[in-house]
Formats: sequence, structure tokens, C-alpha cells
Amino acid sequence: MTTDVDVLKDGMEGLIRAGHYRNKDALFEEAFRTLLEVKPSIRTEMAIELYKSERISLSRAAEIAGVSFEGFKNILEIKGIARVVEVPSKEKIRRGVDLILG
Repeated sequence: MTTDVDVLKDGMEGLIRAGHYRNKDALFEEAFRTLLEVKPSIRTEMAIELYKSERISLSRAAEIAGVSFEGFKNILEIKGIARVVEVPSKEKIRRGVDLILG
């Protein structure tokens, strides 16, 4: 008996054979991009997870989520997620002070 999963796999392989996609990676990439367009909430959740794992900045996460910087900060606050704040090193602060004071 053929399962739905088998039919999907055969269908994907057929699309590749027919030349619609060069390989499975290209097919999956387009499918994933389409999912993110159709379900913006998934895009927001992905941005949150990437931000929480410190893979991307707050501004990049906001861009991925399709909201403003302030809007993304509000989303984090509503979800009870602490923002990652990077504190500059003493050396970086010292160089900044030296640059300002000359």
C-alpha cells in the first residue's frame, strides 16, 4: 500500500526529473520560502529562535519577521523573551573615549 509520504516523495522526484528543480535542495528551499510567505507567524517564530540562539541581531530578526525594530522588541516582550544586550569591552570603550577626547 502506498502512503501519502511515499506519494509526496515520488512527486518530488518526478518534479526534479521533469526539470522543474535541479535537485532536492532547490525544491526544499522554494517550498520553505513559500511556507514563510504563506504563514508569517512561522517566519516570526523562526526569527525569534535565531535571535534567541544569538545567530542574528535584533535588527536582522525584525527584518526576517517583517516588522519594525520596535515591533520586534514588543513581540519579544509579549512572549516574555529577554533581549540580548551586548556590552562593549573596556578596551572598546577606552578607544571611544580616546577618540572623543583626542
